[in-house]
Amino acid sequence: MGKIVLTEFISLDGVVEAPGGEEFKYPNWTFEFDRGPEGETFKEQEALASAALLLGRKTYEGFARAWPKYEGELADKYNSMPKYVVSRTLTDPDWTNTTVLNGDLVEDVTRLKQEIDGEISVAGSIQLAQGLLAHDLVEEIHLMASPVILGHGRTLWAQTPDKTAWTLAEATVYGDSTLVTIYKRR
Repeated sequence: MGKIVLTEFISLDGVVEAPGGEEFKYPNWTFEFDRGPEGETFKEQEALASAALLLGRKTYEGFARAWPKYEGELADKYNSMPKYVVSRTLTDPDWTNTTVLNGDLVEDVTRLKQEIDGEISVAGSIQLAQGLLAHDLVEEIHLMASPVILGHGRTLWAQTPDKTAWTLAEATVYGDSTLVTIYKRR
């Protein structure tokens, strides 16, 4: 059985918008801070541990433009692994092993969790992440917090129908004050 693992770059004030994107008031804001080699290794190992990617359309399009240009173990993993994109507008994805999910979010993700054995990584994808949290479909949350308050941008935390409890499973500081926290569903 698969589990949904939400992985986000986040500012101290909860902003997750365009951490490595250029179309934002503060482009590439997360890369202003050195995560150090251990932080880079954490992100690589996190990605390599995934059995599949589940992405929103905008994040998918960014990944699909970038990853096929790279080489190496991580690029090979991303380019060959199963990818699922939640979209009502994307019809013909061109990135290898991509399936479009355009039905009911809860039904599609519940079915995906039954079909995939292992971690289903949700990187970025703010609207999708908020929907998954609202429908209580997330088993684990990985946050890589950069030591910055942006004061502008979309945040991860939207209203949800009810409260949920989580356990802090890990907290590690990497490089220049970058804090990684991992929360597991209680």
